[in-house]
Amino acid sequence: MKFIDELRWRGLVKDCTDVEGLEKRVDEPMTVYCGFDPTADSLHVGHLQQIILLRRWQMNGHTPIALCGGFTGMIGDPRPTTERKLLTHEEVLHNAECIKSQLAKFLSFDGSNAAIMENNNNWLGSMTLLDFLRDYGKLFNVAYMLQKDTIKRRLDSGISYTEFSYTILQAIDFLKLYQNRNCQAQIGGSDQWGNLTTGTELIRKVCGEEAQVFGITSPLITKSDGSKFGKSEGKNIWLDPKRTSAYEFYQFWLNTPDADIIDYLKRLSLRTPEEIMALEESFKTAPEKREAQKALAAELTGLVHGEEGLAKALKITETLFSGNIMDLSADEIREGLADAAKCEVDDGILLIDGLVAAGVSKSKRDARQLIQQGSIQVNGKKTTDLAAALNRSDAVDNSFSILKKGKKNYYIFTFRD
Repeated sequence: MKFIDELRWRGLVKDCTDVEGLEKRVDEPMTVYCGFDPTADSLHVGHLQQIILLRRWQMNGHTPIALCGGFTGMIGDPRPTTERKLLTHEEVLHNAECIKSQLAKFLSFDGSNAAIMENNNNWLGSMTLLDFLRDYGKLFNVAYMLQKDTIKRRLDSGISYTEFSYTILQAIDFLKLYQNRNCQAQIGGSDQWGNLTTGTELIRKVCGEEAQVFGITSPLITKSDGSKFGKSEGKNIWLDPKRTSAYEFYQFWLNTPDADIIDYLKRLSLRTPEEIMALEESFKTAPEKREAQKALAAELTGLVHGEEGLAKALKITETLFSGNIMDLSADEIREGLADAAKCEVDDGILLIDGLVAAGVSKSKRDARQLIQQGSIQVNGKKTTDLAAALNRSDAVDNSFSILKKGKKNYYIFTFRD
């Protein structure tokens, strides 16, 4: 299967400025780039498709450029509805450095087609307003720009000249990378199509019609239930291990709905099409085993958090599912139960009162019944003693106690000083 054909099979091709030309050009090594605006100090799983796409290009012999928008990040690509919060130069530079280290986990910086890290602040940062207007502004027709989706959908609600000019700045990026790095292709999500075509048009106007450049987009990842991809319980799933733990990251992928998992495997896994088709077959015959979800969760967690992080995520997952939670360290328990309900209590409080305080039971009568039925575990031990108490001396790390109701419901009790 040829490279472009494989991208199509994976659902990673939506629009291309010159499909036939690109199909011929990719037979020989070329340079391709994707831009990432440092509007936060971490990328999130919503960026994974493009990051892994860069890796796919590199694995097929091409040179990838990861462009960090150290300059454009101070503006930000126009949002669908509102203006972005403007960041300071210092904030953007800090975010750019953080993002560079995250991208380095996915791309190889060795070999004949070693990846390149670029920052558009290197050329846009020194550009004067006069340079911008004389050298580039005169090349853009306002009517042409108004047809761009990112601009058109903001006309009714209002768009500032700052965000209006963003597409020109991104076009300059493509031009500079073409001139300085012989970069002939830009990739991006389908929402970037207008920016990509603006870039190819600028290059032809400046360098001549013979300049061979390409823009290729991939469909944005969507969830079958219509909710936004990339969030869990309303929170972003970040690529920074300090912001999203290995266990939480692994669980995000493990909980992928059956309706979405094969699509995600095709788009995000570096496994071969044959390996993915084998996983799809096992998924069809035994979906309850969740082999496809486990495979994707393990692969992506290993990439982002390393083998040590993956091992920790697997250990916590298996222990919370069927093992003794006390086999975990205090830090592993905190990580695994980060989203568990929490309640602060006094040292020595009766378990019955603790159950009511934490909302585990609606009344003391209900609490007594749960204890007598053997439905309550404290720090891994089942208790049926109605006089049992929660004591700091018995707590994990002398800090907190874990209560388990039934098979899956966990609660954390911390002790007041």
